[in-house]
Amino acid sequence: MRILVVDDEKLLVKGMKFNLENEGYAVECAYDGAAAVELARNGRFDLIVLDVMMPEVDGLEACMRIREFSNVPIIMLTAKSEDADKLMGFESGADDYLTKPFNILELKARVRALLRRAGLQRDKGTLLTVGDLTLNTEERVAVRDEEIVDLTAKEYDLIELLMRNPRRVYSRENLMNVVWGYTYAGDYRTVDVHIRRLREKLERNPAEPDHIMTKWGVGYYFK
Repeated sequence: MRILVVDDEKLLVKGMKFNLENEGYAVECAYDGAAAVELARNGRFDLIVLDVMMPEVDGLEACMRIREFSNVPIIMLTAKSEDADKLMGFESGADDYLTKPFNILELKARVRALLRRAGLQRDKGTLLTVGDLTLNTEERVAVRDEEIVDLTAKEYDLIELLMRNPRRVYSRENLMNVVWGYTYAGDYRTVDVHIRRLREKLERNPAEPDHIMTKWGVGYYFK
């Protein structure tokens, strides 16, 4: 499936492209509204992620132009959260709305939901199970040995990312960018603290984990 990502913040576009491609999507990028309209007209995209505030042609105008020739699902991105701005986005033809700064996992969830609604992607199910660990991704609940484990929002986001991508090694920088967001100004040790807490809560022996592993000098992965 092909996704068009449009935003004048090139670092943010790079991060969205990286994460969406990791989900198996083919991603093309643009950095202004005029280019978005032309790419949408000439390309066959299954979904468009479109920023509101852009040079030349803004996202609202671009969305209206695209709606003249296409019903492709569109997610609008904006730095504003006021209801009036959201209504303007929907009236311009957007299908969904996401306010910056946002969690990249939320963006991916909204992409999957929109594609399902459009009949383009089958639901992969709400349960992720490895050994005695299960995540209910719809309810955002972790279960070990049939007992619910109390996780914070970020702990849950972190373990879901790792379980969805087994054996893939993430550096602390990768995890910080994906789970906490590119605008987060915290220390990379935040990742280490959350990994330690997850091991304490989910591993039978946190000192010798079976699932949440360290690749020394590189990062963390799920086995």
